[in-house]
Amino acid sequence: MSVTDPIADMLTRLRNASMARHQSAVMPTSKLKLEIARILKEEGFIKGFDLLQNGNRKMLRIWLRYSADKRPALTGLKRVSRPGLRVYSHSTTMPRVLSGLGIAIVSTPHGVMTSHEARRRRAGGEVLCYIW
Repeated sequence: MSVTDPIADMLTRLRNASMARHQSAVMPTSKLKLEIARILKEEGFIKGFDLLQNGNRKMLRIWLRYSADKRPALTGLKRVSRPGLRVYSHSTTMPRVLSGLGIAIVSTPHGVMTSHEARRRRAGGEVLCYIW
């Protein structure tokens, strides 16, 4: 099955798995998805991730994080830039999610990073998604 927007598919799988209180979510892998998973781990939204080999295909398993009272660490995910409407931002106009409580993931010429790091490095780029 062909997916037109793999990043939106990844975010939807994470949202559905956290709402259903699953321990992990499995999806096809790509370099961009690995970078997004790395950022989510660094920011504390997930426990971790690992690569699985399923025949010829590599799959990405993301371990979800929950609080002591079973509330998910990922409360919201929103795809911003999509194939039909790309959204770019300059380093000075980089978005702030929930007044700094969330993060925006940005693809810059220096790699995939949070909007906070992009502002610090003075790099603009494509705003991929918001996470809170």
